[in-house]
Amino acid sequence: MNAVTGDLAFIPLGGTGEIGMNLNVYRCDDALLAVDCGLGFAGADNPEVDVMVPDPTWLAEHRDRLVGMVITHAHEDHLGAVAHLWRQFRCKVLATPFAAAVLTRKLTEAGIIHEVPLEVIQPRGRFRLGPFDCEFMPVAHSVPESQALVLRTRHGIVLHTGDWKLDPDPLVGPRTDEAAFAALGEEGVLAMVCDSTNAMVEGHSGSEADVRRNLAALIRGLKGRVAVTGFASNVARLESIALAGRAAGRQVSLFGRSLRNIEQAARDCGYLKSISPFVPEEEAGFLPDDEILLICTGSQGEPRSAMAKIAEDTHPNIALGEGDTVIFSSRRIPGNERAIQRVQDGLARRGCRVMTDEDHMVHVSGHPARDELRRLYALVKPRFSVPVHGEWRHMQEHAALATDCGAKPFLIEDGDVLRLSGNRPEVVEGIPTGRLAVDGDRLIPIDGSLLAARRRMMFNGVVMASLAVDGQGRVLGSPQISAPGLFEMGDPDPGLIAEDLRRAVGDMPAALKREDDQLREAVRSAVRKAVGRRLRKRPTVEVHLLRV
Repeated sequence: MNAVTGDLAFIPLGGTGEIGMNLNVYRCDDALLAVDCGLGFAGADNPEVDVMVPDPTWLAEHRDRLVGMVITHAHEDHLGAVAHLWRQFRCKVLATPFAAAVLTRKLTEAGIIHEVPLEVIQPRGRFRLGPFDCEFMPVAHSVPESQALVLRTRHGIVLHTGDWKLDPDPLVGPRTDEAAFAALGEEGVLAMVCDSTNAMVEGHSGSEADVRRNLAALIRGLKGRVAVTGFASNVARLESIALAGRAAGRQVSLFGRSLRNIEQAARDCGYLKSISPFVPEEEAGFLPDDEILLICTGSQGEPRSAMAKIAEDTHPNIALGEGDTVIFSSRRIPGNERAIQRVQDGLARRGCRVMTDEDHMVHVSGHPARDELRRLYALVKPRFSVPVHGEWRHMQEHAALATDCGAKPFLIEDGDVLRLSGNRPEVVEGIPTGRLAVDGDRLIPIDGSLLAARRRMMFNGVVMASLAVDGQGRVLGSPQISAPGLFEMGDPDPGLIAEDLRRAVGDMPAALKREDDQLREAVRSAVRKAVGRRLRKRPTVEVHLLRV
């Protein structure tokens, strides 16, 4: 890329025009600063993929100019990709103590904890990275120590809000520091890059304190076993549920690895001091029904989560049924509706009563609704607004609100290079972006041939054809056809297809049968046609050819 000499630019590589996979880059003169590095969950659009990360190629190609990566908070969509992508960047990573504690566990699991220069910055900390004079400003959110990031440069000040809300009583951690934002506004803010998640929601997002009161009252009146599921990283909610259980005379147990990891990170950082150690998962099932409260992973219907296993009655340590209650202390993230409904239906089928935020006050969002956005614009008074962290309709509503608040909005998407310096921001160029699927230890393109083949196999099936031939191509014995997912056990069709194949090979030209590659392709075509006649599908066909 030919950088414009002496400019300030914002370059989103993920998280703008979508929710998740936040990876943002600021360019000041010749230096680059990364802000967040998160992952996303594929959902129904990509059923062959669990986790996605933004394509790091462009930033990796310019890592010699990368002065660091700043993490705003400890949510998966903001730090979950660091362990997958860091080796392509090899820069230092800066985070608050809680985010660093969460990240340390991820880097340890990935085997790179001793490679990554992880620097802990205290909330409100001020630090310098190349030409960027950086300052953390505490904001309330649904995870401890969330920070907005102030970037002071010779071209002007940019406020990168991260995820935030105005909660009068967030319970864990301080309120959003409105006085600090007002002082920043007096200093003069060139641009505010701001969360758009709830830009379509009127009013206020609500307070964690209200949820705590409602959960305590709700759980106190319940009989039988009670289970609550929510976002694992919400330490205030975890504390609220545990306190509600204690007040109701119940012991509390955590079900799910991510919950246990968050609990340990929270305790390491001095949170959850008033909460007694949780009952080990293996012991919870032996307690009387009215004396146990479960906190479970799986609020978004994740198939391998504790709640999904409970709904399927496959969990090794606990079961729920008639007379028990499950509370979903969370919202439905768009794209997860069907998975959540499947889990809730499974619980209801087992006789559980299911409560959600649609019928009880058991959840508030961690993102600002429109009244909160208006308040922040009034405090900060930015000249320009850049909506991010939302789908296009969210960002459009945010842009309209910013206009009403006196800021000039700029709607951009991933890959746009928005030059902020000068008299008027403008998109000066575009860079390639994309998504990669996390496939074990590999990263593979979402739109590449490997996943395309996996999609074809998922929807059309796969057939394995095995046959032995002599040097002249005569079939020895009977070919074997295996087609799991296409034919039932004992179905005669695989045997009939094998017989069709034996005859088809016998009719092939002698010269073709002497060449392995040509014979293999001819067999593949014959099997595909034979399956197509029976099922009207075009499966992926793999041929194992043994020349004897």
